[in-house]
Amino acid sequence: MSNANQEQIDYWNDKAGPNWVAMQERLDGVLKPLSDAGLQAAQVKTAERVLDVGCGCGDTSIALHNLGAKVLGVDVSGPMLEHARNRNGDVDYLQADAATSDFGGKRFDLVFSRFGVMFFADPVAAFRNIRGAMNENGRLLFVCWQPPSANPWMSAAGKAVAPYLPAPDTPPNPRAPGPFAFAEEDYVTEILTQAGFSNVSITPHPQSLNVAATVDQAVQFQTRLGPASRAINELDGEQREAALAAVKTALSPFAQERGVFMDAAVWLVSAKA
Repeated sequence: MSNANQEQIDYWNDKAGPNWVAMQERLDGVLKPLSDAGLQAAQVKTAERVLDVGCGCGDTSIALHNLGAKVLGVDVSGPMLEHARNRNGDVDYLQADAATSDFGGKRFDLVFSRFGVMFFADPVAAFRNIRGAMNENGRLLFVCWQPPSANPWMSAAGKAVAPYLPAPDTPPNPRAPGPFAFAEEDYVTEILTQAGFSNVSITPHPQSLNVAATVDQAVQFQTRLGPASRAINELDGEQREAALAAVKTALSPFAQERGVFMDAAVWLVSAKA
């Protein structure tokens, strides 16, 4: 696999991967409305060859398979792919970096991704490589996050713990590999155009997500996955307890009788090869 994305490869194998495996069922339940929106927009056809980039624990790969597609799920995370294989042995999976892989020489009618393409060190080169594995009339459809301000379900906990962490030496680069790297529409269009794609279309999709049944469950969920998890892991003792209390205070206003509901917003990005 490529060394360019080594930091991400290490992170998704050593730290995030096992954690996401443990939380797979719950996370996929929370994200299901967004997965469904992406799958509907992809207009999958029976017997199409589909590449699922950043397939993780296999939820969307299995869904694509159930729609009649011939699926190859690709991800850098060994623990997540092992879990995916255990969930459904009829789907093919490949542990590889989509930025550089030749995908076993296969060619695809559709490239799909749910939150799996925002982590490339060189996104133009990565998408150029992906495009090279697509058929002449191939389609691209991926789901990525809009800015943090439009996603309190991810950003509220992070804001709550921020005062307990040292300030960064330099302002963070909003386009650095990470969940919100593709928050800017114009930036995404620029990347895909430079990579050789045409007919780029970006559609906003807002969604209320049922994050948890109770506030305490929401705190546990938010501090194990996502931006707040790394911050919480850096704290200990009284500071950690204070930060967790701050997260609970931040999430409490979102509690309803039916559970904790928080707003999310994604881009549905489509293009032609």
